Parts: sequence; structure tokens; C-alpha cells
Amino acid sequence: MEGLLTRCRALPSLATCSHQLSQYAPQRFHHCAPGRGKRLVLSRMFQPQKLREDQVVSLEGRSGDLTCKSQRLMLQVGLIHPASPGCYHLLPYTVRAMEKLVRVIDQEMQTIGGQKVNMPSLSPAELWRATNRWDSMGRELLRLRDRHGKEYCLGPTHEEAITALVASQKRLSYKQLPFLLYQVTRKFRDEPRPRFGLLRGREFYMKDMYTFDSSPEAAQLTYSLVCDAYSSLFNRLGLRCVKVQADVGSIGGTMSHEFQLPMDVGEDRLVLCPSCHFSANVETLDSSRTNCPACQGPLTETKGIEVGHTFYLGTKYSSIFNAQFTNVHGKPSLAEMGCYGLGVTRILAAAIEVLSTEDCIRWPGLLAPYQVCLIPPKKGSKEEAAAELAGHLYDHITEAVPQLQGEVLLDDRTHLTIGNRLKDANKFGYPFVIIAAKRALDDPAHFEVWCQNTGEVVFLTREGVLELLSQVQVV
Repeated sequence: MEGLLTRCRALPSLATCSHQLSQYAPQRFHHCAPGRGKRLVLSRMFQPQKLREDQVVSLEGRSGDLTCKSQRLMLQVGLIHPASPGCYHLLPYTVRAMEKLVRVIDQEMQTIGGQKVNMPSLSPAELWRATNRWDSMGRELLRLRDRHGKEYCLGPTHEEAITALVASQKRLSYKQLPFLLYQVTRKFRDEPRPRFGLLRGREFYMKDMYTFDSSPEAAQLTYSLVCDAYSSLFNRLGLRCVKVQADVGSIGGTMSHEFQLPMDVGEDRLVLCPSCHFSANVETLDSSRTNCPACQGPLTETKGIEVGHTFYLGTKYSSIFNAQFTNVHGKPSLAEMGCYGLGVTRILAAAIEVLSTEDCIRWPGLLAPYQVCLIPPKKGSKEEAAAELAGHLYDHITEAVPQLQGEVLLDDRTHLTIGNRLKDANKFGYPFVIIAAKRALDDPAHFEVWCQNTGEVVFLTREGVLELLSQVQVV
């Protein structure tokens, strides 16, 4: 980006105004359906904002309950709104960001052969009783009965359901394996003390993948393949995640790793060895151990938030539900399984927690709800004649940079000063904020471009703006 900005600074004045400034008339901006020549305007966005910190309170009405930065900021700018303890309305900006995250996840999962499915949230109790998890999961399992007295739970995970589904296919061959089946759905967990906004709630979105292989060796290869895909995902998002040795917990199996994002608000304690890169959740180690089990070097401790988890299950579930395939010798064999989770809403909140300042949201570039915010001059100001130039620039961006169609937002609240709208835009975290102010009246017009993620401000002609934005990656 620095190289691109340098080239843009050096651009000659390539454009001239096509009208005399005296002919410009104040322009009104309209919100229409997305499409050629239509403009998305901020005034029509449903976004209940509480931009003053003293206006933001939790569901219980106590500002002291806002215990982490991401929760406070997401409430302030109208990304989420509390519905009940541990449950939030996800508002339009958040839905856009989450849809982008799901697209990135889909790309990574389908690159390694993942096939997307969608399973019911309601899971019959008999499936969970078969694995003994109906009892072992305890009170975290949200249970209910239908009008016929049949028991269900709202699934926090779907090992039972997916294994029963695969087991129902009676003529599977080793030639068809591996299967990598995944979904992105709502999950439910009756958290005793939900907190930190989307970081720990009762209802959340998760990507869960379940794999079926023909041998332990093949299953280990699949395990490594999915872990590599997770690392690729977090690298694309610009998040420095650490893969740590973890406990198998209630899921079970023989091997498990967590993908942890180090942060002070994290509830997991991690130990890292700077010498040999050993890393683990402290729950997997003897509490008296102070040195690294791999190289005997000293361990450092940090906190983290779990954003992904992988398990090698073996035949723990396939043996219970008789999920079999016909092997190379024509004999029935049990499938070797793995399961792999990503906390979708948690990744969004964790990214905001890590990347943002105390006052302003910052997004991973690929996930920003809108890439560009365009600010025309205040109505009645000396620069009001530049309003039409701002509208033309909007149209030029959406036509000349196809990937940004639907990604440019016009802040049409022209009763506010440019300064007030810039302050809001900074808080919302648009990667690029473009202002049509005094220098837009120059010949050629120059626009003030704020690159939020680098902190740079440059003045560019229309052509410079288009060249800069042409490099923006979207999903």
C-alpha cells in the first residue's frame, strides 16, 4: 500500500473539470436499489448509534458491564444491539462483515475439498444419549420438549447428527473418501455467565467441519490439511493466531489443537516457548511444570481467546453410529473422523478487539462492511459547489472499479460539518474515507483521502483515487 500511495502522490494533474465551478448547483443524494448509477447513502442505513460513550450501557443498564473494548465499540456504532443476556441482534454492518467472513471461510474450506451442508439446529435427544453427552454436557445443553413430549436440544455442535447422517448411507466405498462436510450455522450454549459481547454468548455463529477418512494415516493428513487452511484464513485476515496444544474436553478424541488470538481480555491461559515454538493451553500441562516439555527451556505465559478448535476423533463416533464404508478388500470398516470449529461471530469481535484503538473500530481489510466512505461538503458552506464533484466521483469509482460496486457509501448528512462526519467515519473504521472539500474546487480537483488502516492522508486527483482503489481486495 505504501508503494501505491507513493505513486499516487507523484501523479500529474491528469483531469480537468468539465464544467465551470459557477455552474455547479447543490446536489441532493438519493438512496436507490444497488445498481449502475445508484448510490448508497448513510442517512438511510439502519444503525442505532450511541456515539457518546456515556450513552452505551449493557442489557442490564450498567455501563460497568462493558468489560471489553469490542463490546463497547460495537454497541456504540450500532453493530450489535442487546436482545437478552448473551444474545444480540446483529445489525446491517455486522451482517455484511459476517457474510464476507463466511465467503473467506468458504474459499478456504472448498480449496481443500470441503462440501457445504446445513443441518437442523434441533437435535433429537436419542442421538446425544447414544454418545452419553446428553448427561455429560450438563446444564450448558439447551433442552426442550415438543408437544408430543419428544426431547431435543439446540445443538452447540453436530458430531452426533453428521455421523448418523453418514451412517445412513449404506453403500459407501473407500474410493469416495475422504468426505469433508461443513456448515456455518447458529449454535446455542447455555452459558452460566455470558459476557464480552460476541466473544462469549449463548447464541452464536460457528463453522463446524466433520471429516471421514478411510484410515488413521489418511485422517492425520486431513487433520494437517484443515489446520493449514485455518492458518491461511487467519493470515488473510491479518490476525496473528497461535496454534496450541489443547484438551479434547467434551468433544473427545485423541488429539486437539486450539487457534488462539493473544489478547488481555482472553479467558484462556497459554504457555509459549520462544526457543522451540512449543505452545499449549495450560490445562494440558502439569500445574507444577515451569519449563518446556520439548526443549526444557523457559516458558512464557499469556492470555488468549479461542477462535478455532480442531479434534482428531478416530472412531469415537463412527463406532457408536456404525458409520462404515467398504474398504479396498471389500470388507466393512469404520470411518476415521475429525471435527473442526471456527467461531464466526467470535472472530469478528476478536478482530475488532485486537485491531481497534480505544475509540475507533478497525477491521481486517477483507471484512470491512464498506470499503469507502465519501464525504461531500456541508450544505451552505463555501465548498458546497464541490457536492456535485463528490457525486460524480462516487459514480466513477463504482463504474471504473467493479469490485467496489456496493462497497462505497455516501455520507449525505450534509447538515453536519465535514469534521463531524469524518470523526464518525473514523469511529466506524471504513478503510478509505474520501473528502470533497476546499481542494476539490481546484483545477484539477483534488480529494482528501484518509487511509484508515495506515494512518496516512493524501490529496489525489480523480485518477489517483481510482488507481488507489483499484488495488483494494474484496471477497
